[in-house]
Amino acid sequence: MSSSRHTTMKSTGLLLLFLSAGWITSCGGDHPARETAELPTIRAQTAPVEQVEWASVYEAVGTVRARTSAALSAKVMGYVKEVRVNSGDRVKEGQVLVTLDSRDLDAGHRQAQAGLAAAKSAVAEVDSAIVAAEAQLELAEATFKRMEDLHGKKSITEQEFDEASAKLRMARANHKMAQAKKAQVAEQINLAREAVAAASITQSYAEIQAPFDGVITSKMVDPGDLSAPGAPLLTVERAGAYRLEAQVEESRLASVRRGQEVEVELDALGRTVDGRVTEIVPAVDAASRAFIAKINIPGGPNVNSGLFGRARFPADPRMATVIPAAAVVSRGQVRSVYVVEQGQARSRLVTLGEERDGLVEVLSGAAAGEQVVVPVPAGITDGSPVEVRP
Repeated sequence: MSSSRHTTMKSTGLLLLFLSAGWITSCGGDHPARETAELPTIRAQTAPVEQVEWASVYEAVGTVRARTSAALSAKVMGYVKEVRVNSGDRVKEGQVLVTLDSRDLDAGHRQAQAGLAAAKSAVAEVDSAIVAAEAQLELAEATFKRMEDLHGKKSITEQEFDEASAKLRMARANHKMAQAKKAQVAEQINLAREAVAAASITQSYAEIQAPFDGVITSKMVDPGDLSAPGAPLLTVERAGAYRLEAQVEESRLASVRRGQEVEVELDALGRTVDGRVTEIVPAVDAASRAFIAKINIPGGPNVNSGLFGRARFPADPRMATVIPAAAVVSRGQVRSVYVVEQGQARSRLVTLGEERDGLVEVLSGAAAGEQVVVPVPAGITDGSPVEVRP
């Protein structure tokens, strides 16, 4: 009895297990078919993957520099009295930036002025001497004329006539000497004036001025420092005038030329500007195997020396596989497109190149002649049926 009951219960359990397994299997088997059947048909437009002639560019990286930069230094030795600017300050041409202790220079200027005053004071004395010499010359000439008449009449002796002649010659010599003295004093005055001008110029060296409108990019001096001739105190760059100094491979030396227009991208500012090659340094660096091309770029907000830039030089065109940029689906760093295959949208991972004028270069993942969905409609998934609209 017990054994028969156990056998019956065992048979019933196996039957229930079989029926359950069959139900689960039937449910699991129907689910994919129902899921496929439930995908809605997507109405979409497509565009072909094409082979086109793609303008090539060569990219060279470089650094933005000021076209005009000046390292300001003192021409005379002296202690720095005042520094009126800091790095980043904008300055105007002629603005005083640094002043030095000028007491020695001021004393030299006063000494030169005193020498000029002394030279000028001799003018009155020389003029008086000329007047006296002219008076003596007139008297000597008149006396000699009378003595000459009397000598002709034999009314005076030879001795008296000779004395009158000697006095005339002496008077003429004194007059010439007085005139020479006046010329000498005039020359001394000119020299004294030059000395005053030189002292004034030297005195001006106590003030270091901005040579042009610009921006202070570095400051290497503080009040109390001893400045030496030629030692840089400040660096100023001309505002609004910049260029990109790009390193170009030596193989491109023949293709880069002055006046060539290039596109320059400034990464930090997120914008692209038009540039022009103005100078080429043909010497090739032995380490990098590159030469420098200097490209003028327009100034603008936040354009400063030291920025990183990319110069794009036009090169010979090439054939490229392209698709509309709107066909690309981006999920983080992953890029994909939907390719229509046998009436269904199939997701393809793609590797992309340069984007230009609404098209993007496909390096891998799609082949010429295939059709991609563009624009990508909402709700489309891998395997969605696609009804292509004209």
